[in-house]
Amino acid sequence: MAAVAAPAPTQGISDSHFSDKVSGSGSASPCSKNLGLLNVDCRVVDRELMMDTGEADRGQAVEHERGEGCFRRGANELGTKGHGQDGEHDAIMTHELVNPPLDTISCLHIFIRADDMQIQTGTGEVVITNDGATILKHMAVLHPAARMLVELSQAQDIEAGDGTTSVVVLAGSLLAAAEKLLSQGIHPTTIAQAFQKAATKAVEFLDDMSTPVDLNDRDSLLRAAGTSLNSKIVSQYSSTLAPIAVSAVTRLVTPTSSNVDLRDIRIVKKVGGTIDDTELVEGLALNQGVVASAGGPTRMEKAKIGLIQFQLSSPKPDMDNQIVVNDYRQMDKILKEERQYLLNLCKRIKKTGCNVLLIQKSILRDAVTDLSLHFLAKLKIMVIKDIERDEIDFIAKSTGCRPVADIEAFTEDKLGSAELVEEASLAGAKVVKVTGVKNAGKTVSVVCTGANSLVLEESERSLHDALCVVRCLVKKRALIAGGGAPEIHVSRLLTQHAQTLKGKEAYCFQAFAEALEIIPTTLAENAGLNPIAIVTELRNKHALGERNAGINVKKGIISNILEENVVQPLLVSTSALELATETVALILRIDDIQFTR
Repeated sequence: MAAVAAPAPTQGISDSHFSDKVSGSGSASPCSKNLGLLNVDCRVVDRELMMDTGEADRGQAVEHERGEGCFRRGANELGTKGHGQDGEHDAIMTHELVNPPLDTISCLHIFIRADDMQIQTGTGEVVITNDGATILKHMAVLHPAARMLVELSQAQDIEAGDGTTSVVVLAGSLLAAAEKLLSQGIHPTTIAQAFQKAATKAVEFLDDMSTPVDLNDRDSLLRAAGTSLNSKIVSQYSSTLAPIAVSAVTRLVTPTSSNVDLRDIRIVKKVGGTIDDTELVEGLALNQGVVASAGGPTRMEKAKIGLIQFQLSSPKPDMDNQIVVNDYRQMDKILKEERQYLLNLCKRIKKTGCNVLLIQKSILRDAVTDLSLHFLAKLKIMVIKDIERDEIDFIAKSTGCRPVADIEAFTEDKLGSAELVEEASLAGAKVVKVTGVKNAGKTVSVVCTGANSLVLEESERSLHDALCVVRCLVKKRALIAGGGAPEIHVSRLLTQHAQTLKGKEAYCFQAFAEALEIIPTTLAENAGLNPIAIVTELRNKHALGERNAGINVKKGIISNILEENVVQPLLVSTSALELATETVALILRIDDIQFTR
């Protein structure tokens, strides 16, 4: 496990060679020059220095703190560049603007390519993950062009949910290719247009090699979800999480569905047990517990569920005031009035037939008092309080009940129905389950468990990625091979297509094709393989017509990746390609950058 900014060295290749592949130059180590454009509030563990000084034997790492001075110097140099005097001004300025995000992407790539990242935020929170979008979201990237790459990862997360690391790596490789073309005197507009044409052609090639999938084919969906989970920290639990992700999404799908709203899938996190205890709930799961302090029921069959947004406590005036009572008789009268007021509220709730009451959390005054809980317990009404405001819509959609803001509007037709509401113990954690819901909406709940909060958070992120992968198959019902096979296949076909073109466009297509090879190269590096030998063998296999040949990271060989069940949705690859190309084209078209107050 690596710290957030600590590059994990891989077998058979050095960090300097890796930076050469990404940036397209043989300059100094990327972290020595790229952190000037990043303000990462963390410590960098320099493993190479540790080995050189002989401190590896003592198991100590040399820690270096990086400040903001380099960023300010880099920004000032970039902001004070003068305008060119002739028609080459656009190309010169774009060349200067490509360098900062290119240098930044090299260092971002090194952060991302480690197995896992441990991030400590400014508030002291610790996050352990290998999700590209999560890592980039926590990094304090200050350069505006570099921030575009962070937003690129977030856009991929929204569109496809997976491939957030690949899209950033691909953008870095395309920027490196653009830098070479700029140095050859090709205008940035020409490069941007040619790259977008090449991306369109690449998407066509990906469509041709894809395999249509039927949403009723559960095995294909499980293979796609399992492939997504196999690269996560929780990969050993993919046999548990993949079926849950597939079942959750398919229950929301209709034969005519073209998309799935993942907000209809609720993930309830509970610390306790292991990830193996994660389960899909047939109905609704609530994070809040049943209030049993007053002796009320914790299990209710034939439940009639009410959801209220008003308080079961004494009325409170809008303005703060004090009432001084000197007479004990008046004091008793006030307490009696309060008791009668709360009793009337509880009786009106019971009169509707409600036996399970969900109470929204209140910030103005107590949502419920001990006295009202006592009355509700006497009336055999189960109480669950502190329902969050953002949970109201989901609960209403799941149970069929309607939220009520005033006791006068609380009627029987506002209630939802369920066969059973109970507080169950799941691996030591208590969770409320509502099952057997009548007239339930299209919603699903998943109870996610873990030994501690760090594992639990990563399990939720991994499950979200798996849900997004299955959703991708709903949006675009096709699968392609993984393991770097589609990138090498498209690269080879684009190279052949470039030979049919003339002029500068042919050079741009060729550069685009070569840039796609960064995906299998990085995959080989992360697996501890020799990237040069692996990618060369992979090219040879594809030249012989084996278009599904990919990198088998478990065996360290090139094999038919479909037979290994390594597949991914077509939308993940096409979205990454299109978004990366659009971002690179946008950066290339920037003429100048100005820092304002």
